[in-house]
Amino acid sequence: MTGEPDTPRTDNGTPTPDELREQVERSRDELGRTIEALAGKADLKAQAGRKTAQVADRIHETAAHTAELLKHATPEPVLDRADRVVTAARTHHRPLVVAGCAALVVFLLVRRGCRHR
Repeated sequence: MTGEPDTPRTDNGTPTPDELREQVERSRDELGRTIEALAGKADLKAQAGRKTAQVADRIHETAAHTAELLKHATPEPVLDRADRVVTAARTHHRPLVVAGCAALVVFLLVRRGCRHR
C-alpha cells in the first residue's frame, strides 16, 4: 500500500499488521495536524483579535505621523501659546468643567425651547 518495494508483505501481497499500524499512526498524525490547522482558521475570535490589533497599530502609527507633521508645520509662537493653554487648563480644571457643564445645560435648554415653538 505504501508503494515501497522493500517493505515486507504477507504471502498474498497484503500489508502486515505492523505496516497497517504504521499507516494508521501516520494517518492520525496527519489528521491531527489538519484539524489543528482548520481549528486555527475557524477561530474567528482569535482572527478578529489579531485584525483589531493590526488596525489599532496602524491607527497609532498614522496618528503619531500626523502629529509630527502638524508639529513641524505649526509656527513656534502657536505651539508656545497652545502649550500655555494646556498648562492653564490642567491647573484650573475645575472652573473649566463647571463652565463646560453650564454651557451644556444652556445648549440643552435652548434646544428644548426651540422645539416647543
